[in-house]
Amino acid sequence: MESLSPVIGQKAIFPSTTGYTNHDLFLGPVRLRTVRNLNRAFRRLRIRVQAGNGVSKNAAAGVGIDFSDPDWKLKYSREFEARFNIPHMTDVFPDAVSYPSTFCLKMRTPITEKFAEGYPSDEKWHGYVNNNDRVLLKVINYSSPSSAGAECIDSNCSWVEQWVHRAGPREKIFFKPEEVKAAIVTCGGLCPGLNDVIRQIVITLEIYGVKKIVGIPFGYRGFSEKGLAEMPLSRKVVQNVHLSGGSLLGVSRGGPKVSDIVDSIQERGINMLFVLGGNGTHAGANAIHDECRKRRIKAAVVGVPKTIDNDIMLMDKTFGFDTAVEEAQRAINSAYIEAHSAYRGIGIVKLMGRSSGFIAMQASLASGQIDICLIPEVPFNLHGPHGVLRHLKYLLETKGSAVVCAAEGAGQDFLEKTNAKDASGNAVLGDIGVYLQQEIKKYFKELGQTADVKYIDPTYMIRACRANASDGILCTVLGQNAVHGAFAGYSGITVGICNTHYAYFPIPEVISKPRVVDPNSRMWHRCLTSTGQPDFL
Repeated sequence: MESLSPVIGQKAIFPSTTGYTNHDLFLGPVRLRTVRNLNRAFRRLRIRVQAGNGVSKNAAAGVGIDFSDPDWKLKYSREFEARFNIPHMTDVFPDAVSYPSTFCLKMRTPITEKFAEGYPSDEKWHGYVNNNDRVLLKVINYSSPSSAGAECIDSNCSWVEQWVHRAGPREKIFFKPEEVKAAIVTCGGLCPGLNDVIRQIVITLEIYGVKKIVGIPFGYRGFSEKGLAEMPLSRKVVQNVHLSGGSLLGVSRGGPKVSDIVDSIQERGINMLFVLGGNGTHAGANAIHDECRKRRIKAAVVGVPKTIDNDIMLMDKTFGFDTAVEEAQRAINSAYIEAHSAYRGIGIVKLMGRSSGFIAMQASLASGQIDICLIPEVPFNLHGPHGVLRHLKYLLETKGSAVVCAAEGAGQDFLEKTNAKDASGNAVLGDIGVYLQQEIKKYFKELGQTADVKYIDPTYMIRACRANASDGILCTVLGQNAVHGAFAGYSGITVGICNTHYAYFPIPEVISKPRVVDPNSRMWHRCLTSTGQPDFL
């Protein structure tokens, strides 16, 4: 079997059960020129939708759905339900025994050996979630494909309800707490909130009655490398860990073969694995889930999406994102003060965002100090009459200073390409911040004009932060629901917030490709309104 690293690097490897791939289900960026060219952009708009949102290409594309069929909505709904059905233990073990849940807030004392032969149930407590509860995936009924941010199934933007599984504790569980050995692993890069999620998983497991909880050190490699011993975890160990940034367990990218990881899981007696990571880490978690099923191992593999870039499909946001936007304000304000205080000053701030510009966009909106926001989804020219440099010249002439916010993945076409990849299989990006600084200095030097350019890269300062209050709440609920999902017998799932409600998703649907900013969305339009920047094409 291949090593885990290539699996982690793959982004669009899971075909849907409908006969078309998730790669086909994508609302391509609509390249808006200017407000004056908006109508022309709409005429060019192709009715496609975002990956994993459960909608196909339009009828003109001739793929997936026969819209002449009067029952196409019913068929589509059934296909969507099949795609978003979450794997359960009974799929492999039809005779799996369920037990009354040991999670009841009327009885907060952890389960003891007294209940080894039968668990107490409290039928009067109405705190459980029914297995048939659903959360609505889409809440806007678009009337036209030309509406801002429209995601349509057909050319008429027909409304079809799309439901996903509601997260939460179930009345029946499929693991005896005294027989559970749960493991937690954090993979990829650092992100605010990792310790918060670890803490809440441990606390919730103990409320269920689990006694054996361990942390796997330094990501997936902790399963195979000698000298990396698992870390015993308890409420006492994790009580105050959320007060610090980083990860109690450590992080790393890449890892051993999937088969080696599952061998280690069997040897250690682990039957619940909680995986905290992004798209690549979730691809690895799904591969581990598949291998466990192949070997008929009774184990639950549950993911918790961790990506500071907020680039996980289907979810409102991922933990760490709000903290990143908040902490970015410090860097932006510093750049503004440097630029505003200098004679013809220009401040540049580079923020995280390999393929999606959510942090740069939201941070620009929040600060109100950004004149130019550059993101990977929207192409731009540096030179020429409509380029970034010409606009900076205009800003210095009219305002006396300017501040630029750029996502790390923006403008990569200007930089020298390399074949270098990190341990997760991601391409190593060039430094757009340094490039912008050099080009701006060069441009004004050639004009014979002064420009005092300052560049700030707060990436590692932001990643290492403690989660703010908003992310702290999100991490708490995600950690709790991850445990609820595992005890309910689900595996190969991840948990996220969808339209303000918490839901379970099959992992393949959320990792089909990174979530990106739609340049035709209202949020990007709001950002452009805030910065006042023109189109740079």
